[in-house]
Amino acid sequence: MATDLAEFARAKNVKYFMISYTDLFSGQRAKLVPAQAISDMQKDGAGFAGFATWLDLTPAHPDMLAVPDPDSVIQLPWKPEVAWVAANCIMDDKEVNQAPRNTLKRLIAEAASDGMHVKTGVEAEFFLISPDGKTISDEYDTASKPCYDQQAVMRRYDVIAEICDHMLALGWGAYQNDHEDANGQFEMNWAFDDALATADKHSFFKFMVKSIAEKHGLRATFMPKPFQGLTGNGCHAHISVWDKAGKTNVFADNSMELGLSAKGRNFLGGIMKHASALAAITNPTVNSYKRINAPRTISGATWAPNTVTWTGNNRTHMVRVPGPGRFELRLPDGAANPYLLQAVIIAAGLDGIRSKADPGKRYDIDMYQHGHTVKGAPKLPLNLLDALREFDKDKSLKAALGEEFSSAYLKLKHQEWNSYASHFTQWERDHTLDI
Repeated sequence: MATDLAEFARAKNVKYFMISYTDLFSGQRAKLVPAQAISDMQKDGAGFAGFATWLDLTPAHPDMLAVPDPDSVIQLPWKPEVAWVAANCIMDDKEVNQAPRNTLKRLIAEAASDGMHVKTGVEAEFFLISPDGKTISDEYDTASKPCYDQQAVMRRYDVIAEICDHMLALGWGAYQNDHEDANGQFEMNWAFDDALATADKHSFFKFMVKSIAEKHGLRATFMPKPFQGLTGNGCHAHISVWDKAGKTNVFADNSMELGLSAKGRNFLGGIMKHASALAAITNPTVNSYKRINAPRTISGATWAPNTVTWTGNNRTHMVRVPGPGRFELRLPDGAANPYLLQAVIIAAGLDGIRSKADPGKRYDIDMYQHGHTVKGAPKLPLNLLDALREFDKDKSLKAALGEEFSSAYLKLKHQEWNSYASHFTQWERDHTLDI
């Protein structure tokens, strides 16, 4: 843990700090600050014009100050003279409530006040593609079932190993890397942690993967569905809740079904209750709904849900319980905001615990083969507009995330949808030119 960034700079020979925050659209914004100036920045923050990024602010708003959180500081392994540090956004001596990291911190504190310590892990999938974004980067990666392809992963060894080496050096507990189910797609795993630490690592991971890919003349994308016919980029989240000290997993109870305690079932019940609304956060782009409502891919399965169901160790449902004391939410995709993803999970889960929500019937069928037999389970939204409408209707989830955040998010996301809806496409010409 770092408490004095100037001392950190002296000890680590850091010349510059990237004071970074993530906006509502997952844009990573930063100022590059020389180490000689970091003491003042640690105290007062770096100034930003909030309107210039994706926040619901105007040009008339005063400076937004990004105050670095020294506990999050990471020295760039590939450029050690630079350190990255996540920041909390302040304006007029008050927290900017719509800022994603602030939203997450508030919900973590709320959970802590109820004696709960949320721990999570994420599985962030990405593609390595050509610099122009049009094709995957490996012309020989053409198998119809490319998952775990050892030849393909070794052809990208230099990139994957460099990223993994960096995670190991940072002490993240990296433990496996693989070629995923789509051609050109990879997944890298590291140990679960406190929700805020996971969000910071997730944010930095995306920055690191893109940087290392560029270093090797490639491009990395976390876009949910970058290629038609191929499996999309998920960002599965593994969730458990521990006691206040973080020592005992309160989701674990071997006497209960699947080893999930009553509190764990209630937390899961909250996820199920709010699923259609939280999709607006976990699947935040127009493209997201090309992944969760996709037809069968070349590999034979999308590995993404389209119905609000849960199960045991079965990957065809929205939520699976792979082992005692935790569950995996398979809904989120690569576009999910690292901070809002954690925030909405906690918000829905806390509501589930407080309302003693029941997750409903457990299904163990293959949803891809027999999903049509399920009666009564809601379908996930078909598009971003439907998801935004579901979120807007969910008064308790909006309140849990904060009215200022929810209003800003809905306003900007509706603008994004309207921009998309007004865009003319080749599909329209192909299907209506001769009507």
